[in-house]
Amino acid sequence: MTENEQLPDPYSLGYEAARDELVQIVQTLEGGQAPLEDTLILWERGEALAARCSQILDGAQSRLAEKAGQQDPDAR
Repeated sequence: MTENEQLPDPYSLGYEAARDELVQIVQTLEGGQAPLEDTLILWERGEALAARCSQILDGAQSRLAEKAGQQDPDAR
């Protein structure tokens, strides 16, 4: 992966796509074979993908909590 490659904005990806790309990046970084500049680019991309996954999971958790609250008003 180089800086010139055009990758989709992490915030345009769904959870599964972001997670799958993040897994690939982690495997590449763990291999330790990427040049330093590529490693930094991969790290930054991985951080953005991790943030996207967290955003999606937080939203899902909020939606579930909201639904649970609507079903059982005494649960609060």
